[in-house]
Amino acid sequence: MFVGIKGGISDKMQQEKVKYALRIDPQLQQEVKDWFPKDNCRSQNEFIEKAIRFYIGYLSGQAANDYLPTALVSALRGTVQSGEEHICRLLFKQSVELSMMMNVLAAGMEIREEDLDRLRGKCVQEVKKSNGSLSLKDAVRYQNRR
Repeated sequence: MFVGIKGGISDKMQQEKVKYALRIDPQLQQEVKDWFPKDNCRSQNEFIEKAIRFYIGYLSGQAANDYLPTALVSALRGTVQSGEEHICRLLFKQSVELSMMMNVLAAGMEIREEDLDRLRGKCVQEVKKSNGSLSLKDAVRYQNRR
């Protein structure tokens, strides 16, 4: 068993390392030699450990930060957050318009509370059944059949 100091920083605890024989193609070995300094690794061993952690993180579906570049993660979060904010603003505007329409209709119509409760139940079932795909044409058909 090989014992070494990870990172070379004095305040880090020593960590045991296991010697592991690895057989790879010569071309892959050359790529490791070429790439480990570009990835700011001090050794080929560190580069290979990092690659293994990356792949395990990818396979296990851990946090994207473990295997995606930080800039990409930040860009994705920003895009999702921007989309959420846009949808929230649109839903707010739609809710205001719907409230205005309901108040205009309520002011001009005489609807009994029992009829309104029955209509609410029917509408809930209709929305569930159609996954929210509603049309004015369907509502007119329903109202004309009554």
